[in-house]
Amino acid sequence: MTIDRPLSRIVACLAVLTLAGFPAVGRADAPAQTPSDVAMLVQRLGLEESPAPVRERPGWRKPRKIIVWNVAPGAGPALQAAAPGVELLLAKDAAEAVALASDADAVLGFCSAEVLAAGPNIGWVQSFSAGVERCVAIPAVRERDILLTNMQRVAGPVMAEHVVSMMLAFARGLHFYIPERMATRWTRELPAPGRMMTLEGKTVLVVGLGGIGVEVATRAHALGMRVIATRASGREGPSFVSYVGLPDELGKLAAEADFVVNTTPLTPATTRMFDAKFFAAVKPGAFFVNVGRGQSVVQDELVAALRSGRLGGAGLDVTDPEPLPADSPLWQMQNVILTPHVSAQSDVDDRVRMAVAVENLRRYVAGEKMLSVVDIAKGY
Repeated sequence: MTIDRPLSRIVACLAVLTLAGFPAVGRADAPAQTPSDVAMLVQRLGLEESPAPVRERPGWRKPRKIIVWNVAPGAGPALQAAAPGVELLLAKDAAEAVALASDADAVLGFCSAEVLAAGPNIGWVQSFSAGVERCVAIPAVRERDILLTNMQRVAGPVMAEHVVSMMLAFARGLHFYIPERMATRWTRELPAPGRMMTLEGKTVLVVGLGGIGVEVATRAHALGMRVIATRASGREGPSFVSYVGLPDELGKLAAEADFVVNTTPLTPATTRMFDAKFFAAVKPGAFFVNVGRGQSVVQDELVAALRSGRLGGAGLDVTDPEPLPADSPLWQMQNVILTPHVSAQSDVDDRVRMAVAVENLRRYVAGEKMLSVVDIAKGY
């Protein structure tokens, strides 16, 4: 089986989300989602349905009360329309969510050990993020077999654009020229060993060919790049990916890549995977881009690779810890681009997330197949 989603379909996805009337957070007057709107959303984003209806899960019952947090008040009408007969408990903060949890059946918008402990009947949690490593680590999630759904694939398109922007910035020297402009200096030459280059014909290694990784691969291919990748679940991938390797091939593939992009979720297997051994294996002068998790990188060893010139540069949307401490050497390095964990943000981000949340709420209340169910054993 292959995954193949051309760039035109992604562009069309954004157009559909804008024009089809998906409720935006904070808009009480947004049109209701129609079945055709939802079907198009699922298809365009490649969202996966659970194999069986949620009504078949042991202990499922139609919820009577659901805690809602992390949504603007204007989203209430769309959520209520999706859950007729259900009382939505709107929490202003974490403390209020804990106070409301005692007789709640589900939680929409966040995952909290304190809320789960205070809510013994909670059987479903809808996360508003793709990364759910903290939620999966809560013992109650496994012990009570709580259903966890997330926002996998939802932010894939915009995160891939963020990756491409970082690659282009390094290729065209923007990481150097923008600070030079701020200093009113007309400097034409990049400092050694910098060089101007084109992305066309270069090789990018996508580490983690999942929802985000496929979006990165799609855009890189459209720019004329050769795409190789690793994937934990097998060797399947889009037709335009030249080679899909398993995780144990990471070092070998890194030696071929001009750019290495991490899009993996944080799991025991991916924690601290980018270490001195990895950086020693990369193609000299390659660029490293991380939009996965900061804890996947041994940060001191990344700094050493940047200082030595083994890496040509690093584009980091995530660090360890976050926020990055003021005394981190990464702040002062000329070959580093830092963004504060914002790669998933865009002008359509809230709209898409709310569309998925509303649809999953409707499905849970009706006992139907759920979207984007997290495999607790895998952690994503």
